[in-house]
Amino acid sequence: MNTIAENIADFLKEYPPFDNLTFQELSAIATNIRVLNLDKNETLFQINDKLHDCFYVVASGTINLSVIADAEETLLNKCHTGDVLGLRPFFAKNNYMMTAKSREDSIVYGIPITTFRPFVANNPDVLNFLLESFATNTWNPKEKESLRGKLANDNVFNLDQKSEMQYFQSLNYNRSPLTASINDTAKDVAVLMTENATTSVTICQDQLPIGIITHSDMCSKIATGQFPLTVTMKAIMSSPVVTVVENISLAEAQLLMLKNNVTHLCVTLDGTDKSVIKGVISEHDLIIAQANNPGVLIKEIKRASSPKDLKHIRERLTELIQNSIHKNIPLSNINNIASEINSAILKRAVELSILELGSPLARFVWLSIGSQGRKEQLLLTDQDSILIFEDVLPDKYRDVRDYFLKLGKRTTATLEKVGYELCPNGHMASNILWCKSLTDWTKQYDSWMNTPGENSNDLSSIFFDLELVFGEKKIFEAIENVISKNQEHNSLFFDFLGNDALRKNSPLTFFKKFALEEEEPYKGKFDIKTRALMPLIDGARLFALHFNIKGLNNTYSRFKQLAIIDSKHSDIYLNCAEAFLTLSKFRVNEGLKNENSGQYISMNELSKLDKEKLKNALAPMKDLEELIKSNFKLTQFS
Repeated sequence: MNTIAENIADFLKEYPPFDNLTFQELSAIATNIRVLNLDKNETLFQINDKLHDCFYVVASGTINLSVIADAEETLLNKCHTGDVLGLRPFFAKNNYMMTAKSREDSIVYGIPITTFRPFVANNPDVLNFLLESFATNTWNPKEKESLRGKLANDNVFNLDQKSEMQYFQSLNYNRSPLTASINDTAKDVAVLMTENATTSVTICQDQLPIGIITHSDMCSKIATGQFPLTVTMKAIMSSPVVTVVENISLAEAQLLMLKNNVTHLCVTLDGTDKSVIKGVISEHDLIIAQANNPGVLIKEIKRASSPKDLKHIRERLTELIQNSIHKNIPLSNINNIASEINSAILKRAVELSILELGSPLARFVWLSIGSQGRKEQLLLTDQDSILIFEDVLPDKYRDVRDYFLKLGKRTTATLEKVGYELCPNGHMASNILWCKSLTDWTKQYDSWMNTPGENSNDLSSIFFDLELVFGEKKIFEAIENVISKNQEHNSLFFDFLGNDALRKNSPLTFFKKFALEEEEPYKGKFDIKTRALMPLIDGARLFALHFNIKGLNNTYSRFKQLAIIDSKHSDIYLNCAEAFLTLSKFRVNEGLKNENSGQYISMNELSKLDKEKLKNALAPMKDLEELIKSNFKLTQFS
């Protein structure tokens, strides 16, 4: 073995995943490695380049990884000595989705995929490291928690979120697979494949899959003359087949194809080759599925030119949510993905209005409030929004306000066509009450917070769940500062909000039975929004304002943060966080089943176990209520 290869093997054995391999294995890999000397600012690969036949390890220097989002290049991370990058050729067929460029003179080792693949297939630790590195967009998965926070702060919808989605993104595949027997000839099967325009036929015996023949088998074994057209499937099929369950995810399918070095998977009733075949997943299906991931949906949203386009994308999001719930993915994960897509739809609706009306007459922000502001809108519930424009000279005020009212009306009309109903309470930017200047909004918040209860019939606590959708961040920050300033030592305001939180009707009767609706059309149903979710939402908001937690609107995230800040009551907050997820899941399931907001649960359709789960999720509300009373020195009647 030459000295250079020996030095490379010595280097690799210090770093994961190579530390899982023997020195002998590393030496075999090292003899095939390419050593690349990169000058400062030299590009190794860039977005949309065709995939290389190798992946890379940094031997010395630093490689910057960046993506382009909204026409700006954003640094995702820096790879230092021993870091692995460029893993896309292992797991995907499409082009590179980021750019790798040397920050200084650097040396990089290029490891050919074909050389390394056998070591991956035989070593699950190596495979898991590579898969996790690729999926989380980290260079050492053990550091992913600290890194993920950093990536999230970059406000880039990056591979981390997109690849996370692959773990619960379902696949569309051929659910009516062609089958043949072991005695059928190559000619018969070729005719069958041609007539049905398919790339594979499953070979079955007693209806059970025992082998598969693919288009590439036909090319390599028959077209080359290696076997005659009269040969039977028994002689040329690939056997045994790799079988999977019906609801396999995109990432799981990729992993299995990689592990077994195959291009097709057989879907069977119980996931084994001892049960009936239900379908076939091809490599092509995986490529198509990747086009349905959140990153692609967001790209499509940015290109959408009509409400109809946006409606179609929102329908695909609903499917995605449904599949994810079906696969028991944690609701908090689903929420993260869905909220990014929802926000992108809202933003595009504003952009389409501007394209129609012409450039805005002043700087402004469009803010979501309510469930959209909390990023909790998994279902198509109603829209809530406000619009704040910068202060202008008095003689321009009317024209500016009229422009933004038109913008509000067009945008809310677009969102209604997408499927978000108009807010029944009129809490929308199309309403003259909620479309005004920064000074007017400042007066509004001053009034709400310093004299709550006086002429405050219009005060709804959802105005304190604010999320920037579009526009000037400085205007948004100005309003945040007004809220922050007004809440200092403001016991009157917290007294008002605290009593408002306590005023909700109890979810259970005196005899611990569910408090059901008594009036039609919801008679006999349980109002999970008003009686169960709202008290938790109100409580989380109340304490988040009290402890001045900024940048976290989501109820689940607020409770998790409160458990850290107010640690002596952490058990109450954590129980409330879990209860909120459980109750939200009940609501989402109800909404998806009936294609509505899921607010009213049909109790007679719940199993005994589900009723028990629902009742248990209501238990932490009592502790939260007591904590509100003691913390803000309230009685329910104060």
